[in-house]
Amino acid sequence: MSEKLINKQKIIDSWLIGSDDDYDTMIIMYETKRYNWSLFLGHLMLEKLLKAYFVRFNESYPPFTHNLLKLANDCSINITDELKVKLTTITAFNINARYDDYKRNFYKKCTYSYTTELIAYIKEIREWIKKQMK
Repeated sequence: MSEKLINKQKIIDSWLIGSDDDYDTMIIMYETKRYNWSLFLGHLMLEKLLKAYFVRFNESYPPFTHNLLKLANDCSINITDELKVKLTTITAFNINARYDDYKRNFYKKCTYSYTTELIAYIKEIREWIKKQMK
């Protein structure tokens, strides 16, 4: 969308509030051992944070995508190859947690150790994006 933003800060704040809410819910889902949903919410939280970044620095609405790597590239954030792999991995949580045939396989994959490692990455990426926004 390339139309002019009417209230840019309100749009940014909305994405940031949604991202923070999803972060809190991600932690709750992790603590209650609903690992697949915690990773799904981790994806959603990063997506909203990247969309806030996009609005802040691009003066337009973010693209309609759930692909974190595409969003990061659209934001013109300089990212390492390692971060590209992590964003691609985390993007898959969006699909895997939504559709029944994927959910069953994803649920089996989401062990305590797997989820703990990915939640740590998600938290690290969250803080990195927030620093980039300053």
